[in-house]
Amino acid sequence: MADKLTTRAEDYSKWYNDLVLMADLAENSGVRGCMVIKPYGFAIWERMQAELDRMFKETGHQNAYFPLFIPKSYFSKEASHVDGFAKECAVVTHYRLKNAEDGSGIVVDPTAKLEEELIVRPTSETIIWDTYRKWIQSYRDLPLLINQWANVVRWEMRTRLFLRTAEFLWQEGHTAHATEAEAIAEAEQMMNIYADFVETYMAVPVIKGLKTESERFAGALETYCIEALMQDGKALQAGTSHFLGQNFAKAFDVKFATKEGKQEYVWATSWGVSTRLMGALVMTHSDDNGLVIPPNLAPDQVVIVPIYRNDEQFDAVSNAANELMGSLRAKGIRVKFDNRDTHKPGWKFNEYELKGVPVRIAIGPKDLENGTVEIARRDTLTKEVVAQEAVVETVVSLMDTIQKNLFQKASLHRKEHTTVVETYEEFKEVLEAKGGFILAHWDGTAETEEKIKNETKATIRCIPLEGASEAGHCMVTGKPSSQRVVFAKAY
Repeated sequence: MADKLTTRAEDYSKWYNDLVLMADLAENSGVRGCMVIKPYGFAIWERMQAELDRMFKETGHQNAYFPLFIPKSYFSKEASHVDGFAKECAVVTHYRLKNAEDGSGIVVDPTAKLEEELIVRPTSETIIWDTYRKWIQSYRDLPLLINQWANVVRWEMRTRLFLRTAEFLWQEGHTAHATEAEAIAEAEQMMNIYADFVETYMAVPVIKGLKTESERFAGALETYCIEALMQDGKALQAGTSHFLGQNFAKAFDVKFATKEGKQEYVWATSWGVSTRLMGALVMTHSDDNGLVIPPNLAPDQVVIVPIYRNDEQFDAVSNAANELMGSLRAKGIRVKFDNRDTHKPGWKFNEYELKGVPVRIAIGPKDLENGTVEIARRDTLTKEVVAQEAVVETVVSLMDTIQKNLFQKASLHRKEHTTVVETYEEFKEVLEAKGGFILAHWDGTAETEEKIKNETKATIRCIPLEGASEAGHCMVTGKPSSQRVVFAKAY
């Protein structure tokens, strides 16, 4: 099974695509640039969704749902927003098909043209803020903290499974506040929630920071982000949170009566993560044998594989396996007993290694005689024989051990692939020879940022919010710089 997988050293891009397909996470669909998320891939996404949803609700947010279609006129109300998404919009112009008069097939009915064209949502700020105008009248209606789980369409020309598809799943939060300070605090809070989730559940270390003006979300005054580093030395934006100021409130005339009776525009945020996190999960931890899934997100944290030669042995092993499964589930462990008789144990071992199940337990007749089981760890590919009475305690402990090990391994990789440079020549040399995160001074101008991007294909991933600031001089122009920023080539 796994022997057909391209290695990372051979072709990292092909390795990633092969792994997504072979591990049954997703596949390309009949619609260009769109994907089918298969049950195993969707089970991981559901784990992500469940934990994030819990974190959102614990901070006072509620879920709602808004239409897929947005009247085109809504986009024209916020100029920078439409400029940011115009090239990616899918547009609905007609509402009916008919048989062609010459019998050549189905054609669009020209008499069924919409009075106003509809945009298939690339993001929902416009339709939501048109709705908020009806929901917000007074300071008593604030803050309004809404999230929706949905799909969006951005007509990408170059697509890759999970990382960049024409349609993808995500969540998008949209909040309204009485003051600027409250909105900024909300945007920062959601960035921190994303960082906590990605580090705690995905075991992926991130840098929290601000986007430069040219990299901000269309229509935002400030974009907060978390940036992760993949095994190939490229960065991946794992989540963003935007302080929108009063731009959308003014565009859609969303005002509220203050305690003093004055009419003021509300302050807004929006924030989101998507199925792109699946790509980050694959590329951060997986190896040439297949996926490596952190226990906190694994649909099955443990799989039990029976080893037997006849029905009598199978029955005896199954009794022990079912008893163990019940004991593990009582401890909150997600466990599967694979009692299929259509595949041999060796085939199953390869399958679960490819799918990244954190722990595999093998039980055979000799184990029953000796009162032991064999436990295999996916993260280290090591095995140990454990007494049956110690199995539950061992497995419970392993969940935390494996989770921490994956985070530490990813953190070490990031540390080893983070470089501080002083000159532009050094920057270009490191970028080509080593890659990774490069910390360098920048003069703060869009012209210098664009020059670096055009000449090297590296972008400023973020202006870090944590760590000591160190004044210096721009590596390109020599002009003063208040702190280093994070550069990298990115997905």
